Amino acid sequence: MNDLSIAAAGDLLDAMGLLRRTARRAVRQAWHQEPLPPAQSELLRLTVSRPGITVAEAAQELHVAPNTVSTLVSKLTAAGLLGRSRGAADGRTALLAATEQGRRRLAEYRDLRAELARRALAGLSTADQRALAAAVPALLRLAEGVGASDRAA
Repeated sequence: MNDLSIAAAGDLLDAMGLLRRTARRAVRQAWHQEPLPPAQSELLRLTVSRPGITVAEAAQELHVAPNTVSTLVSKLTAAGLLGRSRGAADGRTALLAATEQGRRRLAEYRDLRAELARRALAGLSTADQRALAAAVPALLRLAEGVGASDRAA
């Protein structure tokens, strides 16, 4: 679809942003813990998917400054959600990994969010449910494309 207007693209991003904010608010109301700030949550998810990642690698992956990652590491470590160890080749290099408590917290948040979304989806028509399910691969490609254009800028 090459005739998608800028307004339609903006509407799509607005709808996705509204969905994200609404989901976060719903989880906050239903969960017994305060959700992590988005930047901390992103770093914790990254360390779950890539245990042993360095601060510099995490900064590059998250598109933030290394000192920003260092601050996030300090907060997550103090909360018992993240561990750091020294690299074998270079003792100055910190290797990051989520703790069991950190992995459990992410899983609880993910599961609650998914359950709330499942309930909301159940209230939609079958056609809407199918359309949303079919849109997931395209949305992932869109996120990848937006991210690629962001890196090129």
